[in-house]
Amino acid sequence: MEKKRVVIIGAGVSGLAVCKHLLERGCQPVVFEAGSALGGVWARVPDCTELQTPRPMYQYSDFPWPESVTQVFPDHRQVVAYLEAYARHFGVLGCIRFGHRVVGMEYDGVAEEAVAAWGEWAGNGQAFGSGDGEWRLSVADAEGHVEMHTADFVVLCIGRFSGVPSIPTFPAGKGPEAFDGQVIHSMEYAKMGTTKAKEMIRGKRVTVVGYLKSALDIAAECAEVNGIAHPCTMVVRTKHWIIPDYFAWGVHISKLYLNRFSELLIHKPGEGFLLSLLATLLTPLRWAFSKFAESYYSIPMKKFDMVPDHSLFDALAACLIAITPKDHYKRLEEGSIVLKKSKTFSFCKEGVIVREGESSLIKSDIVIFGTGFKGDEKIKDIFTSEYFRSIAVGSTSTTVPLYRECIHPKIPQLAVIGYSESISNLYTSEIRAKWLAHFMDGGFTLPNITAMQKDVIEWEKYMKRYSGRYFRRSGIAIIHTWYNDQLCRDMGCNPRRKKGFFKELFEVYGPGDYVDLRPKKE
Repeated sequence: MEKKRVVIIGAGVSGLAVCKHLLERGCQPVVFEAGSALGGVWARVPDCTELQTPRPMYQYSDFPWPESVTQVFPDHRQVVAYLEAYARHFGVLGCIRFGHRVVGMEYDGVAEEAVAAWGEWAGNGQAFGSGDGEWRLSVADAEGHVEMHTADFVVLCIGRFSGVPSIPTFPAGKGPEAFDGQVIHSMEYAKMGTTKAKEMIRGKRVTVVGYLKSALDIAAECAEVNGIAHPCTMVVRTKHWIIPDYFAWGVHISKLYLNRFSELLIHKPGEGFLLSLLATLLTPLRWAFSKFAESYYSIPMKKFDMVPDHSLFDALAACLIAITPKDHYKRLEEGSIVLKKSKTFSFCKEGVIVREGESSLIKSDIVIFGTGFKGDEKIKDIFTSEYFRSIAVGSTSTTVPLYRECIHPKIPQLAVIGYSESISNLYTSEIRAKWLAHFMDGGFTLPNITAMQKDVIEWEKYMKRYSGRYFRRSGIAIIHTWYNDQLCRDMGCNPRRKKGFFKELFEVYGPGDYVDLRPKKE
């Protein structure tokens, strides 16, 4: 693999891990990073942003956090410092070309008709195919100059929480064009940096649309700057499980949802008859676990009529929970943050009109959309070929079709790392990086395309069953160990990483369990 040309797009948590594991196998990849700093989404976030995952679960298996970081949820500066230290320690920094954005890529050397007709991935099920095909990438630097690069393999590590904002649509005359104030997305807010962002919101009537991580952090920042003199209004279209930590009545909820025992309560992709029967029989226990945790977390929510309509289990399955920013409920009590629940809203000259029973006007100077991103559009838009654009992310009725959540069965010599969500995106990206590096180094051959597509459909059924309308998020949090087991088997490793029956069944798997993973070649 030493002589192969490998390009990694993105220097976030996934791109860094992929680069590190390829370097260990003698490859010298090039990492194109559009921004001026590593860290991906962590490079630019509101000032109060902290981890949503407990620190021990958000680390690379062979690079622990420094002893000086003791918080359960480190802040964004500490996260970036940790990622920078990782990149320096393993020689990744020298591979990164900052300020270089891949604006397009096309597959060259094999006709699309031939690619579409292949029965084996890349023609032979191997990472670099027959050697006839290669990717041609158009890369723009900070000044806009475009260079052409060729690669034998491309790894997309562009994430799903940046790049293409998800903006609500409105009838003609009811959208931002009707508003006299300023309308921006959380992405633009984060890019401003803390000082400019705080200057912009100071003394202003700010309305934030959304009620998940970005929206909550921006609202917290507004409340800190303006207090009750100029309350921040949050337009909540969907109530979510916003929790203070991962303990319910003194029990860590990972014991209820995130170990091998809890996975026995769930119908899993590729399970046999006995496991399926057991999951059916244990369904009432899963319901009881959820009610137990909800009875605790819903206590502060009830006061503000913010208990979600869906269960905590459903939220975990779709990776749709958030940790409350510091003093969130205190700010609701004092009035520096005001909640307005409304399924729909529109703009007028003076602000935002919500419909919570009767229509009401929220007078605003600034409206900020904390409405997420279109991560699938980022993947699709990077291809210049209409054929690849048409198949890259599936349709609105399917998941993004990735075998092992990494490989598109019909797109050769390319992997996607970091799109599917998990219990901890860094931890999951690292084991995927190990799997991918082993595959690229000839460790194993992929199944034929038909078998891969069948497996993708099995996982899609699971996601539709448990994630509902959020199935395209491809969340694997509640079966992350089952998922890791498949990667381990592909690599010829024993998936049972703990010592003892009860530890294996009831303890939660994390990065430390895979520190000594030693893949074996077929």
